[in-house]
Amino acid sequence: MKYPKEYLDEIKTRLKVSTVVSKSVSLKKRGKEYVGLSPFKNEKTPSFTVNDEKEFYHCFATSEHGNIFDFVMKTQNLKFGEAVKHLANLAGMQPYMFSKEDEEREKKWKEYSSIFNEYVNFYHDELIKNESYSNVRDYLKNRSLDKDQVKKFKIGYIEKNPSFFEKLKNDFSEETLIETGLFYFDEKKKIFIERFRGRLIFPINNIAGQPIALGGRIIEKSDYLAKYINSPETIFFKKGSNLYNLDLARKLSNKLDHIYLVEGYMDVVGLSKNGIENTVANLGTSLTDRQILILNQFFDDIIICFDGDESGYKAALRAAENSIKELKPEKQISFLFLPDKEDPDSFVNKNGKNYFIDFSKQSKISIHQFIFSHYKKLTENNPSSMAVFDKKLRSIANTIKDNFIKKYVLEYFLEKISELTPYTSQNKNNYFIKKTKTLESTKRHFNESKSLTGVELKEFSLLYLVMSNLQLIQENIHLIENIKFFTKINKQIFDKIILKLKSEEQLEIDNLDIDNQLIEKINKFAPIKHILKKKSKNEHEVIELLDDISRDLNNYDLEFRIQDLESKFSKDLSQATFNELKELKKKQNLN
Repeated sequence: MKYPKEYLDEIKTRLKVSTVVSKSVSLKKRGKEYVGLSPFKNEKTPSFTVNDEKEFYHCFATSEHGNIFDFVMKTQNLKFGEAVKHLANLAGMQPYMFSKEDEEREKKWKEYSSIFNEYVNFYHDELIKNESYSNVRDYLKNRSLDKDQVKKFKIGYIEKNPSFFEKLKNDFSEETLIETGLFYFDEKKKIFIERFRGRLIFPINNIAGQPIALGGRIIEKSDYLAKYINSPETIFFKKGSNLYNLDLARKLSNKLDHIYLVEGYMDVVGLSKNGIENTVANLGTSLTDRQILILNQFFDDIIICFDGDESGYKAALRAAENSIKELKPEKQISFLFLPDKEDPDSFVNKNGKNYFIDFSKQSKISIHQFIFSHYKKLTENNPSSMAVFDKKLRSIANTIKDNFIKKYVLEYFLEKISELTPYTSQNKNNYFIKKTKTLESTKRHFNESKSLTGVELKEFSLLYLVMSNLQLIQENIHLIENIKFFTKINKQIFDKIILKLKSEEQLEIDNLDIDNQLIEKINKFAPIKHILKKKSKNEHEVIELLDDISRDLNNYDLEFRIQDLESKFSKDLSQATFNELKELKKKQNLN
């Protein structure tokens, strides 16, 4: 028994080849393709490639080649039917059982699809060709939409007294036509009514690009008609499982790692017209877990950009609390808030593509930052309010399904709460400015040295030690070659000394070609000079001191990098950032 072509195509559409292959092969991005070690042969140099755009894998070592079904069959030793079931489950689809119900459903789908294709094509052609629709074209022109966008999104228009139902009735039963949601029966007038009459229609396609529902917008002001309406749910259309324009936007996931999620059809069309095509819209309902999971299959960063008014903000908050549950390592959910009374369509038409993208980069905030910021604004400075605040954030963090992300979102919330209370943040270490204790010889010396950071003082000590032992250091230059300096002027001095030492000339302090005032400053403030006064100057002790200072400077480097990564992790919560952070902390502990 053969699987329906549409069923297999939907599996392939929902799953990137790289998503399937990466379950068993470690892949790295290289241009438009991914590369990895062949799963068909033991090798040290990668010869295995994956191309999501062309939907195939290829192994240059063994000449194995195919699609996701071939890959699963060959690597897991499965038959075709078993591979289909495995991949359908991975794609979040129901298994196809070849039952009478499945056959009936397949028959209904063919009728449903035919009706929608015929309906959409007819009213799209009417909008393009019907000369009497000048008022509709004027509306589109006022909304800055041209013929190219109308054709790209197959936008149509249904007149106020249409009669297309009668035409379709010749080929399909009344029951089938009603099941599409395009029509309903008026009990009073005893006639079939087209649901979207008098409206612009926006076809809502499934992931494979087949129309399965419509969105409709009135073009005239009305006190009794809703501005937008959507198709009712049917056996082939569930609002919470579909997104407008996903069929086109998903094709960009090989080039772009982020997607804009907006509220309306016109926002998607307006952004696309301005060259921002990686955009989808939810369908008049609150954002669902399922919609986030679908987007995560294709994109790493979901940027939610709702209207810049109160209702847009409330919708964003609902979206944040619903979607944070699906937050995962390597995936981000961000929010972009537009100026008041702006929507993505008006904002991009007014300012253009580049401004919108720059605004997005500078203004978007991570989902956990948005949630914290919102509830912080509602908090009063008293114990009861703070307790409610704390409890609310904990409950939100506990909804996150991924335990790793849950742990770090909760830590982020609790750390930010502690910063609101001065008593809890007094004892926090400051990684960047560590004041090294200096021997206070005079009050003036102490006051001058207070302006120096711990890093500068350590660098002064290393420079002092090197300049005081030029011959010894020249013979052991390998000990200092890879030491990192952080202060610009000290690094310049150090680089100059290294250059001189490598020349193998016999050096004295006077021919280092360094400003005397800088040398005096080093001699004055290098803390190590007080240690050297108490120690005999044997070579072994000098090398030991050099090693100690090098280790301290290396730890400063680790601390800076750790703090940078901790800051980055608080925003992206990615597994890669966490792994890098863990490795650096391990090195720090070893030192």
